[in-house]
Amino acid sequence: MLEYTLPFGRGALAFHLLPGMQGEEVHAKRVPAVSDPVVAIEEAMANPLGTPRLGALAQRGMKVTILFTDATRASPDHLLVRPLLRALEAAGVRDEDIRLLCAVGLHRPSSLEEKEAKVGRDVVARYAVFDHNAQAHDLVNLGVDDEGVPYWLNRMAYESDLLLGIGIVEPHQYAGYSGGGKIASIGVAGEPTIAMTHGPGMLGRSGVRLGRLSGNPFQRAVREGARRARLRFVLNVATNESGEILAVRAGDPIAVQDVLAKIAAAVYEVPVLHRYDLIVGGVGWPKDVNLYQASRAASYLYFSPSPVLRPHGFLIIPAPCPEGAGEGVGEQRFLAAMRSGKTPQEVKARLERVGYPPGAQRAYIMAQVLAGARVVIVGAQDPDVVRMCHMTPTATMGEALALVQAELGKSLQVLVVPHAMLTLPRLAEEADT
Repeated sequence: MLEYTLPFGRGALAFHLLPGMQGEEVHAKRVPAVSDPVVAIEEAMANPLGTPRLGALAQRGMKVTILFTDATRASPDHLLVRPLLRALEAAGVRDEDIRLLCAVGLHRPSSLEEKEAKVGRDVVARYAVFDHNAQAHDLVNLGVDDEGVPYWLNRMAYESDLLLGIGIVEPHQYAGYSGGGKIASIGVAGEPTIAMTHGPGMLGRSGVRLGRLSGNPFQRAVREGARRARLRFVLNVATNESGEILAVRAGDPIAVQDVLAKIAAAVYEVPVLHRYDLIVGGVGWPKDVNLYQASRAASYLYFSPSPVLRPHGFLIIPAPCPEGAGEGVGEQRFLAAMRSGKTPQEVKARLERVGYPPGAQRAYIMAQVLAGARVVIVGAQDPDVVRMCHMTPTATMGEALALVQAELGKSLQVLVVPHAMLTLPRLAEEADT
């Protein structure tokens, strides 16, 4: 029998389907990585989109803040931050005028070890490195837009003469694709901004969907927030399933995101021939560190560009989740919201009725998934947390597959997606239109 392999933590999980199951495996398109990431990054820095080179933007005496991604983002920030620092040094910006700010949103602060892994031990030793706090008392109010979105920003970012960002452009449940200005408008935003952009009034709007930038109200708010924050220059990458860099762009946040999202969509969107009874989705480190992040694999597959799971089908997501539901404010709100109803339908109805704080939007999304599908989490270190969130824990893939057959019968169509957050299945007839 064919053996399938999925990422699991920092390792891998191998399994076979059970007799009667017909399997199909899909990957993002195989596109060669850049031959030399350092050279590719330098070329992007030398040819920015929509802005002058960073050396022309920076000058001695400026206070500069560089935003970088948190520990749950698989962005190669250690490669991206150094060219920015070299350009700033060449422009005469002093070390003491440069600050690095981890854009954690409402997730937990990063540890010293995580900061060192993200941007390099030497960088942490040389420069001042901080974590954003979305609940800080000294956030700066940047006003409210015509649609009622309030924009609050980290004071350090606001008081910078030059605000820069690094990150990755990949599929995102609400923004369509991440990267660009999101690191400023959400990553170092205040709780009121995150609450409004992640609330039911926004997430229920037409156009707020995975893989879509154009006509997306969430993305519009992201770009407006970055404009108000005066984010001048970003350095972003798109990667393949193995985390290798496929493309790099630098410059204006919107221009960079638009180009890389187009490249990413051509790689990540893949056609499939029909719908499936069961989809098995891989996550891997760092996303499977907690259930809040790992559950994205289930919602990405359920809300893929076209529905590829049959009604009341199963999603199996192997994820060790050593941090349980997650340790940040947002993750704990997700857990509390999932526990607020006896069924996913009750959770969804309650959140729509009374609203929810930022972080709990993941519960709102998962309640929608669980109203139409069963989600099984394989290998979670705390099965009780999985049960609290209306998902089913199993110790092994064999146990999970047997559970699906007991519910749906032996003869099943199965789709295996080893990298569920970097693969967007689309029905072939829809992909051709």
